[in-house]
Amino acid sequence: MSGPRSVLIEADGGSRGNPGPAAYGAVLKDADTGAVIAEDGTTIGRATNNVAEYRGLIAGLRLAAAYAPDADVEVRMDSKLVVEQMSGRWKIKHPDMRPLAVEANGLAPFGTRYTWVPRERNKHADRLANEALDGTRDGVTVAGAEPATEPATEPAAEPTSEPAATEPETADEATQQPTPARGWGGSGTPTTLVVLRHGVTTHTTAKRFSGGLGGDNPPLSDEGREQIRGAAEWLAPLAGQVAAVVASPVRRTRESGEIVAERLGVPLVEEPGFAEMEFGHWDGLGIDEVRERHGAELEAWLGSVDVAPEGGESFRVVQDRVLAGLERVLADHAGRTVVVVSHVTPIKTVVAHALGAPLDSLFRMELTPASVTVVAWFPDGRASLRLFNATAPDRDAFTAGTW
Repeated sequence: MSGPRSVLIEADGGSRGNPGPAAYGAVLKDADTGAVIAEDGTTIGRATNNVAEYRGLIAGLRLAAAYAPDADVEVRMDSKLVVEQMSGRWKIKHPDMRPLAVEANGLAPFGTRYTWVPRERNKHADRLANEALDGTRDGVTVAGAEPATEPATEPAAEPTSEPAATEPETADEATQQPTPARGWGGSGTPTTLVVLRHGVTTHTTAKRFSGGLGGDNPPLSDEGREQIRGAAEWLAPLAGQVAAVVASPVRRTRESGEIVAERLGVPLVEEPGFAEMEFGHWDGLGIDEVRERHGAELEAWLGSVDVAPEGGESFRVVQDRVLAGLERVLADHAGRTVVVVSHVTPIKTVVAHALGAPLDSLFRMELTPASVTVVAWFPDGRASLRLFNATAPDRDAFTAGTW
């Protein structure tokens, strides 16, 4: 193997104002020699300390991918929040942290270790962040294997030590609850979501953009109602297990939820977090019409989860809304089974979250109208995807309870 066998990433970030002008610093070192391989100090505009720290981690992982792609990786940071969340011991509650953690997980090689160190042992990365804020550096530099000023092989601090409280913790950091390390399965009684996509409308069959509450919302077509009645019959054997039907308040999902709730004999409740993405001025248009009228905007939207159509939502905004709704449902129906009636984008978002997959994995999923997806969440925070996009051929396995 060329290059170092193992590397250390030292990362930090800070905000002058919290939130305020922010920057991160990251340094990549050869773990065996302590030689500096590359550094990055970059401003990120206005952000909080925690966001800046996560951005420093991401920058360090990118350095490792660029300059030591085959090496084992250890990350050392003085942010207890980032270290504990990335190690899987703390839940990620703040919506600003979730997409950053997902991005970092996608960059981290298998087996990456995260170690908390005191602030005084993270001075190199801290200096890079401050130099960026002071305007004396910007971006990546390759250090030419200069020796590190501190031995890279110095034993790490005890993981139970608390960092020096030089800055106030955010509410997210102060309310963390420990969760077990990642692994197969989960413990305790799960909360099971039987997630149903609504039936077809005239927009569905014509392949037109059909958004949430802010757009033109046609009702279920006759075909769509028949699809949902078939799905309700499919779900009927679960009637004794289902506590409620939770539906997006959008017309087509509410109508679908009413059919299912009546067949199962359970209450119907609304959850606005599960509404479809808002498509703004694309609503009601077909893909060819959007390409003709708003081609540049469409290309930007397809290329980034952070871009929104004019008057609409980005995938990142939808993710925050959906995950907030998911947390409410899991809290309200803990340990029970609920049927959730929703739309393509929210359902894919829930699946990506359950798998810990990056948000752009939504572009590689397909969901059929009136299809069923089953995801279980355990009390320890782990999730289990048990069925995805199931339709008629899957009914025997589903009703037999093999999912």
